[in-house]
Parts: sequence; C-alpha cells; structure tokens
Amino acid sequence: MSAKPQNAPFGSVLTDLMAIARYRDGAWSDFEILPTGPLEIHPAAHALHYGSACFEGFKAYSRPDGSVQIFRLDRHIARMQQSARLLVLPEPDPVLLESMVKTLIDRVRADVPAAPGALYLRPALFGTMPNIGAAAMPSNEACLVVLASPVWDYFAGGMKPLRILVDDQNMRCAPHLGVVKTGGNYAAAMGPTLAARRSFGVDQVLFCPGGEVQETGAANFILLRPGQLLTRSLDSSFLPGVTRDSLLVLAQDMGYAVEERVFRVPEMLEFARNGEAALSGTAAVLAGVGTLVHDGHEHRVGDGDVGPETRKLRSALVAIQQGEAPDRHGWLTRV
Repeated sequence: MSAKPQNAPFGSVLTDLMAIARYRDGAWSDFEILPTGPLEIHPAAHALHYGSACFEGFKAYSRPDGSVQIFRLDRHIARMQQSARLLVLPEPDPVLLESMVKTLIDRVRADVPAAPGALYLRPALFGTMPNIGAAAMPSNEACLVVLASPVWDYFAGGMKPLRILVDDQNMRCAPHLGVVKTGGNYAAAMGPTLAARRSFGVDQVLFCPGGEVQETGAANFILLRPGQLLTRSLDSSFLPGVTRDSLLVLAQDMGYAVEERVFRVPEMLEFARNGEAALSGTAAVLAGVGTLVHDGHEHRVGDGDVGPETRKLRSALVAIQQGEAPDRHGWLTRV
C-alpha cells in the first residue's frame, strides 16, 4: 500500500489486495486474493438494474504482539447472510466468508494501523446474472468481494457535537427493507440529508416516520442520562446495528437501565433537555448530538456538548476493541 496521510477521509484508502469469490451453477468457488482493482462486470448484471446488492462493515485492531483482533466477525457474517436472504441473493457460506476475511487480513497485516486506528473490512455481495429482463426473478450468479481499508482516529480533531434535523414525516427506506444493509437504503436517505444540510446546516437527518423515532441515514439513535439508556426497539424498518447491540450489552454491564421500545418525538425532545443523544455506528462508535432541529426550532441537547455518559460508554467499548479491557463477551476473533 502506498503511503497515505493519516487524515485521509474514512474508507478512501484501500490496501493493495482484496479477496474475491463467485457463485455459479449453484455453488461458491474457492476464493482468490487479487490486487485491488476494477472488476469485470456485464452491463446487464442484475445488481446494476435491480439493486441485488448488500454489504457489511466492521473493524480489526492490531495488538503489540503482532496479532490482529476482528470485532464481532460472526455477527456481521450472520447479518450479511440475512441481507442476502431478504434480497434473494445466494447466501455467502459463513466458513468461506470468514476465511476470506482472515486470509486477507493476514496478507495485509502490515497495513493495519496502530490504535486508535484500525483496519476497516468491507465485504460486498452483488448479483451478476446478465439478464435485463429479470426484474421479477433473483440472480442465479453472484460475486462476493472483501475490501480492506486502513482507517485512523475518527475523532482526531476532538469530538464535536452533531446537529440533527428531526424529520417526523418521511421514512428512511421501504419499511420491510430497513433491516437489510443494502446500498439502496443509503441512496434513499442521501437526498433528504443533503437537502437538510443546505437548508438547516445539520449533519444528519433523524427519520421519525409518523412521529416515531427511528434512525438516521447511516446510524442508530440512542438517548442517555446517568443510569438510563433509551433506544428504539428493533423491527424490520431499520438496521440492527452491531455497534448498537454491543453498546446495549455494555450499558447493562455498567449498571444502566436499558429500555428498547417505541417512543415519539415529544418524549425525545423532553428527554434531551437534561439528557444526552448520540448516534452509534462502526465508524465513530458513538457520536454525541448537541442540537435537534424540529419544526423550525432548535432544541439544545443537555448543555449542547458531547455529554459525559456518551464519552463514558464509547470509551468502554473502544477499550475492549483496542485490547485495553477484557473481552468478557467473546467479541474478538484473533488472526
């Protein structure tokens, strides 16, 4: 990998190698480790016309002894299998995908940054059947590729509170597909998010269809105060974040009363007056919200800064990921 600045945008730097496997005639091929570069794909490929594509994203962390630890690999593989099933794509074989990830990490081990950096892994699965008439049938061919991207400290300039627009009318995506990690869901949220940035100077949009708090375009949403965590209960309309799940488990370990239930915008705004709000995801782990913009009014969250509960919970998870605290839940896989 050629030298790149450590302040490169998240995901913009790739290692020189990638892993790739193909599905044809009802079976997965052996995988190959190839130079990272363009893939040959037919212009009639199913994914290009009918959106049969999904992906995952997770991190691996270096250790002083030269080993690398992958965070919650099994959970991400299971979620990709679920996405594939719901998109009627060939399911990745879990043993195959795990081997692709581990082998790729081993081959690019020297490119894994030291803490607080990490190696971000991006498996992507897409239908390759060349048939533009297949709008009502699944792809019987597919490609599975794993990319690796060295990433550095997400908050190198310090944690800054986010400004969030509360949209209590629109959905992020089709409700039955929210549980799928597919590019179409992110594309659907992009237009409203960019429009909100132009009009309100916000960072993200919190989608609250019908007034029920859900998630932003790329992250789950959490409310915090001392001893209490509140977040939306899972359903098919939004993504079951692995970071979200990890934070909820840790919060319980730390003595928080964790509530997963439906709640509405007025309750959220009242909670935020003397509480905290945060977005959870793989890249940032937990990012504090300082302002909620709703119905033309700005609502300050707590004192308007990243709150102490947000910092404490984030630090607890990062400490496990980076090997500074015991992995009591078996979340790390050694390579």
